[in-house]
Amino acid sequence: MIMIGDCRQMLPTIEPESIDCIVTSPPYYNLRDYGMPGQIGAENTVEEYIDNLTDVFSKSRTVLKPNGTLWLNVADTYAQKNLLGIPWQLAFALRNDGWILRQDIIWCKPNPMPESVVDRCTKAHEYLFLLTKSAKYYFSLDSVKEEAQYKPSDSPKVKKSCRYGGKKYALNQDMFYRTKSGNIYNYTGTRHPRSVWTIPTQPFSGEHFATFPEELARRCILAGCPPSGIVMDPFCGSGTTGKVAYDLGREFCGIELNPKYAEIATKRIGISRQMPLEMIV
Repeated sequence: MIMIGDCRQMLPTIEPESIDCIVTSPPYYNLRDYGMPGQIGAENTVEEYIDNLTDVFSKSRTVLKPNGTLWLNVADTYAQKNLLGIPWQLAFALRNDGWILRQDIIWCKPNPMPESVVDRCTKAHEYLFLLTKSAKYYFSLDSVKEEAQYKPSDSPKVKKSCRYGGKKYALNQDMFYRTKSGNIYNYTGTRHPRSVWTIPTQPFSGEHFATFPEELARRCILAGCPPSGIVMDPFCGSGTTGKVAYDLGREFCGIELNPKYAEIATKRIGISRQMPLEMIV
C-alpha cells in the first residue's frame, strides 16, 4: 500500500503499534527540489530540517511496535566549506526525543559519485542508524551473517596455539570466537556482520534519482523485520524499500508526497509482486 501525501499528516492515520520495521532515507538537506510545496529538505536552515525530521520520526515511533526497529539512512552536506554533521545532529535529536540510538553503520560506496574538489578526499560513505523503541527488539542476526574469511575445512589444529591469542589469531580472526576463557574455533563458515557495509550504489532507470540500493534495504529488512511482518517507508520515493519488502515475503506500507514518484513506486512494486496497480495504491 502506498499513501500519497505529507507523511506528517498520513502517519497519524495509521494504526498505532502496527508496523514491525521502518526502513527509510529522507530527502537530503538542500540537495534537490522535488517540486512539492512543504517538502522536507528545502528548509532555510539545518535546524528546521532536523526539527521537521524529528517530528516525522516521533509520529513514526507511535505506529511502530514495541519491539520494532528504525533503519535510517542519511547523508551529510557542506555549507561554505563547513561539513554540517547532519547525520549525527539528527541521530542525537532522535535520541533526545525518546529513541534508543542502537548503532551507527557506515555504508561504504565502492563506486561513489565523482567530485571535483581538490582540497579534501572524495566522499564515499553515508550513515545508516539503527534506532529502536525499546531496549528489547527484534533482530535476526543469523539472517545477515557474513561469509567468514576462511574455509571451515581449514585445519582446527591451529586452535590450540591460538586459544589465548597471539600472532596466528591476529592473522585469522574469523576462525575464532573471542570469549572470556580464550578463543573458540569457529566451525560455521560465517561471522557476525560488521558495522561497515560495502555496497555499490545502484542506478535506477526511472525519473527518481535519489535511490538507495536494494541490498541496503535487504539487509535492514532481514535483520529488523520478522517473516510476514510489515515494513514501512514514510519517504517512499521510487519504492526500493517496498519492492525489497515484497521480494522477502513481508508486507509494505509507504508514504510519498509526490504523486509522480508514487506512481513510479507503484509500478515498480506491482511488477515485483505481479499485482494489479489498484491493489497497491
